[in-house]
Amino acid sequence: MTTMTTRPALAPRLSALTKVVELGPGRLDKKLLNEASGLLLRSGDRLKLSSEHTVVALAGGTGSGKSSLFNSLSGLELSPTGVRRPTTARTHACVWGLEGAGPLLDWLQIQWRHRFSRASALDKGDSQLHGLILLDLPDHDSIRALTDTEADRLIGLADLVVWVLDPQKYADASTHRRYVTELAGHEAVTVFALNQADRLTAEELAELVIDLNDLLRREGVEHPSVVPTSAVTGRGIESLKSVIATAVARRRAAIQKLEADLHRLEQRLSQSMPLGEALSAPSSVDEARRMGLTDALCDAVGVPAVGEAMENVYAERSSRWVGWPYPRWFSKFRSDPLKSLRLEDVGEEIRGITTGSVSAQSAEVANAVQALADGLSMGMHPVWRTAVHQAARSRSGQLPQALTEDLTEVAPQLDRVPGWWRLLKVWQYFLVAAFVAGVAWLAAGLLMPGQLPPALELLGDSATLPWVGLMMASVLGLGALSGIASRNFVELGASRERERLEREMRRRVAAVSATMVVEPVERELGRHHAFYTALRDLSA
Repeated sequence: MTTMTTRPALAPRLSALTKVVELGPGRLDKKLLNEASGLLLRSGDRLKLSSEHTVVALAGGTGSGKSSLFNSLSGLELSPTGVRRPTTARTHACVWGLEGAGPLLDWLQIQWRHRFSRASALDKGDSQLHGLILLDLPDHDSIRALTDTEADRLIGLADLVVWVLDPQKYADASTHRRYVTELAGHEAVTVFALNQADRLTAEELAELVIDLNDLLRREGVEHPSVVPTSAVTGRGIESLKSVIATAVARRRAAIQKLEADLHRLEQRLSQSMPLGEALSAPSSVDEARRMGLTDALCDAVGVPAVGEAMENVYAERSSRWVGWPYPRWFSKFRSDPLKSLRLEDVGEEIRGITTGSVSAQSAEVANAVQALADGLSMGMHPVWRTAVHQAARSRSGQLPQALTEDLTEVAPQLDRVPGWWRLLKVWQYFLVAAFVAGVAWLAAGLLMPGQLPPALELLGDSATLPWVGLMMASVLGLGALSGIASRNFVELGASRERERLEREMRRRVAAVSATMVVEPVERELGRHHAFYTALRDLSA
């Protein structure tokens, strides 16, 4: 068996159609998708079968003389004919050159008892038909055809179709509506035999041929091939044989039929999913949109508020360690500002991001996701735009909780005390002790002059009191100065802690959004781009 060789353009187009079928479910109309799948299956089967044989089907309605024409072309009485409402019940096949045709006839599902071979000395005059498989199809408009789709099936499988029309029903709606209007682009593999020409005068036949050509052109067959024939007189039989022989000799009818079927399907696909500017749509989520989504989600979960709260807590907590002790002691007589800020535990603040206002925050998250999908799907076909939105929202219900749980893990440890706070506290209490010692010295010198034991006479020496006062003033100044400096360092540290916390929270928000929003969207964008790339290659 010889494998059929395709021209270079057909194989890539079939590959593109395979991709369209792979990516089409849920996007393409099911009927159109099934038609595309059927064409792929049919093409694959036909291309694997004999390229040395051309399948030519005689199709027509009841009484068109199709079987008589079949017998005339074959030169044998192979297909039964009748006088009163003749019909063909089953397909008959006549093969010129049986070798290698078996698998092809099996694929066509021609019964063994209806297969005939022209492989004798009688065929020497028909050598130009070697490789022809001529089929006499069942009548497409018979009562049997209502429940038996054999004619329709074989019309779709045949490499070349000869429509046998009779003078009285050549414009029959059942033929034109069901078949002829679907033949646009199939002119190279379609022939119209205006049969029973013996019933017409020369003038009537010429007028009928002109009328049939006009009718076919109006129905989209730009270059119809019309051959007047008569099985009774033999008129036009040789002309029809010549047309068929040309197709058989070229060994191109099967490829042309597949190309025509592919072209017709491509037009329907393009009408359903116009290419337009589809390939200019993004195929991935760019960095700017990722950052925009992260910003929106950070606002939705209150990252700036948590950062500000942490900064305030850091500053307030530090006052217990690095503030000048005297103002801190006096502050104990006032209410704790932390209680008014309600920031005792930032961890609880983060854990409570979605408690108490779940609906509001869920709405903000949904708005952020919606904005991303709107920006990416702008200009897309409605089906694909809906698909992008569905992909973006596929896990949006879990997104607020996922963000909350992930951000809870980065709650700062508020009981952590930096080492420099401890050192500064030791230094400040040393100054407090020095100030207290100075107060004692002054009190002793002023209240008990000359009354102190000899070992403590220096304390009662009035000459030392100015120096003690100067020391006390210096201690107070140094303590106040260190308190002010420490507050500046605390503010810088609080700012750095806030930046660190917000940076870590933002990183986690970006990671969660990438997993739950960006990745599903990018899969859909990639599918969209691959689909339209395949559609473009199919149209090439």
